[in-house]
Amino acid sequence: MSHHHQDDKDKQLNGFSLGSGKGCPVMTSWGVKVSNDDVSLKPGPRGPGLLEDFHLLDKITHFDHERIPERVVHARGAAAHGFFQVYKSQEHLTKAGFLCDPNIKTPVFLRFSTVLGSRGSADTVRDVRGFAVKFYTQEGNFDLVGNNMPVFFIQEAMKFPDLIHAGKPEPYNEVPQAQTAHDNFWDFISLTPESMHMIMWAMSDKALPRSYRMMQGFGVHSFALVNKEGKRRFVKFHWRPILGTHSMTWEEYQKVSGLDPDFHRKDLWESIESGNFPEWELGLQIVEEEDENKFDFDILDATKIIPEELVPVQYIGKMTLNRNPTDFFAETEQVAFCTRHLVPGIDFTNDPLLQGRNFSYQDTQITRLGGPNWTEIPINRPLCPVFNNQRDGFMRQTISKDRVNYFPNRFGTPAPTPAADGGFESFRAKIEGMKERLKGPKFADHYSQATLFFNSMTPVEQDHIVAAAIFELSHVEDEGVQKKIVEHFSNIHPVLCKRVAEGLGLEAPAAKAIDVSQKSAALSLFGPYATKGTGPESVGTRKVGIVLADGFDSDDLKAAQAAFKAAGIVPAIIAQRAGHIKGSKGDSVKADFALFSARSVLFDGTLFIGGSGSAQTLGSKGETGVFINETFRHCKPLGATGESVDLLRTLGTLPGVKLAQAADVVSDQGVVTSSGKTADAIKAFIEAMGEHRFWTRDTTKVPA
Repeated sequence: MSHHHQDDKDKQLNGFSLGSGKGCPVMTSWGVKVSNDDVSLKPGPRGPGLLEDFHLLDKITHFDHERIPERVVHARGAAAHGFFQVYKSQEHLTKAGFLCDPNIKTPVFLRFSTVLGSRGSADTVRDVRGFAVKFYTQEGNFDLVGNNMPVFFIQEAMKFPDLIHAGKPEPYNEVPQAQTAHDNFWDFISLTPESMHMIMWAMSDKALPRSYRMMQGFGVHSFALVNKEGKRRFVKFHWRPILGTHSMTWEEYQKVSGLDPDFHRKDLWESIESGNFPEWELGLQIVEEEDENKFDFDILDATKIIPEELVPVQYIGKMTLNRNPTDFFAETEQVAFCTRHLVPGIDFTNDPLLQGRNFSYQDTQITRLGGPNWTEIPINRPLCPVFNNQRDGFMRQTISKDRVNYFPNRFGTPAPTPAADGGFESFRAKIEGMKERLKGPKFADHYSQATLFFNSMTPVEQDHIVAAAIFELSHVEDEGVQKKIVEHFSNIHPVLCKRVAEGLGLEAPAAKAIDVSQKSAALSLFGPYATKGTGPESVGTRKVGIVLADGFDSDDLKAAQAAFKAAGIVPAIIAQRAGHIKGSKGDSVKADFALFSARSVLFDGTLFIGGSGSAQTLGSKGETGVFINETFRHCKPLGATGESVDLLRTLGTLPGVKLAQAADVVSDQGVVTSSGKTADAIKAFIEAMGEHRFWTRDTTKVPA
C-alpha cells in the first residue's frame, strides 16, 4: 500500500475510522458481544426460529437496508484522496486562500465517473466522464464539479431531465445499458441542434479515455474570480494530466468491457498503491470583465469553448492523488458534490445551465443521502468547524452546545462575518431586463464550434468520429431520425455528412457553404498542444504484456524486465497456462495471466520473448495469433526477440512490415524484432512505447 504524509482531512477521517477488526470480537450494532455468528436461535436443532433472536434480526435488518439510491447520473465511479498546491500566489485574480498561498497543500477528493450507466455498468463505454474535485480548504469546501469535456449537450437546465431521460435505457424495456446507440437518444439530439458541438466530442476519442490518469478535466461553465479589490474576471477551469491525454479505440473498449469491466477503476487503484501517483495541472482561462462580449460566441453558453488561441490557458498549480479510499461506500459512494459550494474569491456567472445545477445538486443529495445533513457525513465534512443555527433533520450528527438556535440572539453568536474579514460576499453586479423566457442572441449559433472541432482533428481522429457516428446511428431503427442527424451534419462539415450518409445507406443532403478553414490545435489529441505526455520519457506506468511459455529465454526476459523497470513500465507475464513457467536456465516465473484469459486490449504493447521451446508451444496456440494481430490492428507497439520473431512471421497478418532476418534490430511501424541483439531490441521497443500508437499501419485486412 502507498504511504504518504497525513493531511488535515486524513486526520479528520481517522476520527471516524474503526481501523482493523483483526482480533476483535463480533458485536451487535449496539456493542454487545455475541457468542455465535453462524446459527439462529431455535427451540431444538429442528425447531422454528425465535423472534427474540435479536442478533439475527439486527444482522438481517441492517443487510436489508444497506442499499441507498444510486446517483441518477454519474452512478458508476471511482475516487481517490490527494492534495492541490498552487505554484505561486494568484492574489491578483482571486482572494481564495488556497489559490494565494503556495505553501498550503489543500486536501482534495477526486471522483471520476461515467454519466449514463448504472453503478454496476462497465468502465469502458462511450460516454462523458465526470471529473469532480472537492477541495477541503481552510475557508470551507469548494466543489469543482466538472467533466472530461469542456462543453455540454444543452444550454439550459430546463432540458436536463429530457436529455437524461433520452440517454438512459428506453423506458419500455430498460435497454440498452450505458449506451447512447438507440432511438430515443438520437431522436432527442436530432431535435436539439445546440447539442451538435457536444456530439462531436462524444463521438471522438475523447469519449474513450485510456485511463482516468490520462484524462483531462474541465469546469465546463464560465465562473468568476474576485480579488480583494473587488475586481471580477471570468474564468474557465482546466485540468491537464501530467501523463498526457490518451485514448483507446472503440473496438478495444468493446472487448475490454467483457474482459475487465473494472478496467479504469483497477488502473487508478493499482497505480496509487504502487506509488505511481496521478497528477494534473490546474489551468485558468481568464477573460477580463470588459471583454465579456467581444467574442462571436457567448461565454455563458455551456455548449461553447473559448478557443485557446483566443485566450491561452495559464497553468497555476498541481493536484496529486496519493491515497486510495479505505471504505468504498463510506467515501466514494457517499461523497456528495454541489456546484454552489464556493469559497470567497470564486463566484457564479449567469450561465443558465450552471444556475440550474446549483439547485439540482443539493436537491438530489437530500434524496440520495437521506436528508439535509449530508454535509456532516465524514467524507463531506469541511475541515473548519461549522457554526450555524441549522438543527435537527434525519441523521443529525453534530451535537450543538449553544442554548439558542436563531439569530439575532442575546449572545450575538454565531454572527455574520464581514467580507473584509473573510465572509463570503456575492459580487455586486447590476442586473436589469424584462422577465421573459429568452436566450442571448449568440446562443443561436449551434454549428460553428462543431465545425471547428471536426476541422481541428487529424485524419485519423476524423475517421474515428465518422465510424462512431455510423455505429451509433446504425442502431437507430427510425430512418427519419437518421436523416435528421445527417442533415445536421451537413451544417458542420461536408466530409462528415457525406461519409456518415454513405455508411447508413442514405443520400447526403446538398453541400452547404461552410467555412472549414478554422482550426484549434488544442482540440486534437495528436496536435502540438498534445505533445506533453509523449516520447520515451512518457512511458511510465504504461503496461506491457510479455508473452512466453515453458522454455523461454531466461536472459531475454531478465533484460526486458530490467529495462522496463528502469523506464517505469509495468510488465505482466502472459503464459500458456497459469502458475510457474520454466525458463531456459532452470529458473521460473509466475504467470500473471493465462493466454486464454487475457487479450492484448488490456495492455499498451505486447512483447514476445524468445526461446525455442516457448516459441514452439505458443505456435500451437490459436490465442497467440489473436494477440499478434490484435496488437497490430489496434496500432500498438509489438515486439519479438529470438525464436519468437517467427511467430510474427507465421501467425501474424502484418501488411508492409519488415521483420528481422538475423540478429540486427528492425523497427518498422512500431513492430520491433531481433533474433539476437535483445538489449537493443528492448530499447527500440521502449521508444516505440513512447509513440503510443502507429496510426499509419494498414489494418484493413487484419482480422479483428
